[in-house]
Amino acid sequence: MSKILKSDKFDSRKKKNLNLGIAFLILLAIAIVIYVLFEKSGHWLVADDNFDHVKWVAVLDGQTADLERSDYAANLVKEGIADSVLLLGRRVYRDRSNTEFYAEDFMRLGTFDSNAVFLVPHNDPSTISEAYSLIPWLKKHNADTVLLLTNAASTYRVKRIFQKLSGKSPIYVTKDIHHVTYNPKNWYNNRESRKDWLRGWAALFASYIDTFNADTLEAGDSTYYKPIRSYAEYKREIRSNVNLQKLLPKIEDKIRNESAKEAAKDAAKEAVKDSTNSAKEKASEPAKETAKTATKEPVKEAPKEASKDKSANASKAPVKTQPQTPVKAQPQAPAKAKTPTPPKK
Repeated sequence: MSKILKSDKFDSRKKKNLNLGIAFLILLAIAIVIYVLFEKSGHWLVADDNFDHVKWVAVLDGQTADLERSDYAANLVKEGIADSVLLLGRRVYRDRSNTEFYAEDFMRLGTFDSNAVFLVPHNDPSTISEAYSLIPWLKKHNADTVLLLTNAASTYRVKRIFQKLSGKSPIYVTKDIHHVTYNPKNWYNNRESRKDWLRGWAALFASYIDTFNADTLEAGDSTYYKPIRSYAEYKREIRSNVNLQKLLPKIEDKIRNESAKEAAKDAAKEAVKDSTNSAKEKASEPAKETAKTATKEPVKEAPKEASKDKSANASKAPVKTQPQTPVKAQPQAPAKAKTPTPPKK
């Protein structure tokens, strides 16, 4: 009995050790999966290709307010690595799209050929819809190599979609432009990177379903929202649509504002001149007064002294008495004789 009990205890210990070993292996496998998931899955979403020269650069819509993709494409054109640029943009205001704003900003980044910058307006909510709008135009213009600029976490998915729908040509390459929104090395440390990681994997799985049994597109399979045109054509169309009658009131208002500004400037200049002249006059008044007093004082003293001398001499001189003229007596008239009155009868 004791031998049987010992063997049972030994077997139970073996089973426990085996179970512990299996649990350890499972935990180790989970740890490896988690490590690979955190360290490698961020890189699996990124397709970072090397290239020397590309004919076309397609800037897909969805860039941030920094317009980092436009800046990257502009640098490629400046360095001679890319020849032409396609700026894709969704419709945002009735008949306006993001591509117009992208193009205006792009042309301010340097001196570019307006016939080599193209506006691709679209109303597509997804990357697959963008591919349906762009691929037929690329095939029509015999594009050979196209660089697709998009978010780093979307590069592998975008490249796969475009290549799947295009077939053998053109050849697509993608590039990680190392923008701050996504870092494949430590995506789990940043909130925006975690969101891009989740969206990237979800969109990748959805793209496999969307492109299942999808046919390749040809040059005639056009689904343009609006025709693709160069920046030069866009500017000519904008100029031809200018309504001069609407512009006249704005021009008149601008002229009035400019004239008012000029009048205000002239008034300010006149005020400054008047203030400077008054200041000069005030500064010159004391000097004039001193000069006047200096010239007038000796002239005034001389008449005073002369009048004093005259009054003194007059007091010293003897008073001359004038001789009195005798008063002549006026002759009196002779008395008239009295006439006798006649007697009364």
